[in-house]
Amino acid sequence: MKDLTHIDEDGRARMVDVSGKPESERSARAEGCIVMAAATLAAIRTGSGRKGDVLAAARIAGIMGAKRTAELIPLCHPLALTDVGIDIDHDETLPGLRIVAWATTTGRTGVEMEALTAATIALLTIYDMAKAMDRGMEIRGVRLVEKSGGASGEWRRP
Repeated sequence: MKDLTHIDEDGRARMVDVSGKPESERSARAEGCIVMAAATLAAIRTGSGRKGDVLAAARIAGIMGAKRTAELIPLCHPLALTDVGIDIDHDETLPGLRIVAWATTTGRTGVEMEALTAATIALLTIYDMAKAMDRGMEIRGVRLVEKSGGASGEWRRP
């Protein structure tokens, strides 16, 4: 296991100094799902919930979350994102929704946290907008799927 990069030699939290790293194209993709009652999924699919278009709100919230990651995660660097997106698919077998979020930048540090934040915020928004119909919803499996760029190069979940 590598040394913890956000802890200095005296055990204090610190932001990693990336000033010596070269800029490169970096991207990351994260996923997660929210499991719900079949009736809740049907209401979201047809747009018959009281709070409006759940999926549109979740996409916007996820994108906003990625853009504000450095404000939410204390030691993250603020990044100039070049692309952020959210795909949401209905999955009757859960039943529920599957989310894939991605982020890209050209910079000195990766965008894994931005992709993970985008996925998480999108899922939380779905929960918030549908909780009046189904408080038993469950968010599951938020995880990094792949990343590219930087010194460590490509990584894909097996």
